[in-house]
Amino acid sequence: MKTNITLIGMPGAGKSTIGIILAKDMAYGFIDTDILIQISQQKSLQDILNQSGYMELREIEEKELLKVNLQHHIIATGGSAVYSEAAMKHLAKSSVIVFLDLDLDQIRDRIHNFDTRGIARSDDQTIEDLFEERVRLYKKHADITINCRELHQDELALDIMKQVKLLLD
Repeated sequence: MKTNITLIGMPGAGKSTIGIILAKDMAYGFIDTDILIQISQQKSLQDILNQSGYMELREIEEKELLKVNLQHHIIATGGSAVYSEAAMKHLAKSSVIVFLDLDLDQIRDRIHNFDTRGIARSDDQTIEDLFEERVRLYKKHADITINCRELHQDELALDIMKQVKLLLD
């Protein structure tokens, strides 16, 4: 039974912020998988990237996601969670997967530290390349896609709750 909501989307899409609002509104627990990675590795995402590379960060992320075994939680994933088929299948067993969809210009406006934010990408990959590559994966794994372009965070949380309820009823 699906009792969780997992949020996926580009860095800067609002997964953590909206996740906290959803958790509060629904009286659910909240976890941010980027924080789980940082706790388990005892270093920042950017430090992992600098020391071990983006593929290592993706492997660590997959391991952390595969450990998640919760009920009644909002799970904010790292933006690269969708690269792991195993992790997404694992999350989908207990979660409604919600893609927070923003356009590239909005992502650019929100992310001013693209090179130091801890984003798992190859050195030559631009934000445009990353956006194009990931959006296909987000859409592939999403049960619900939420257009985040014009709504306020509280309105988005309400929209997510309504759409999840419709899907599960």
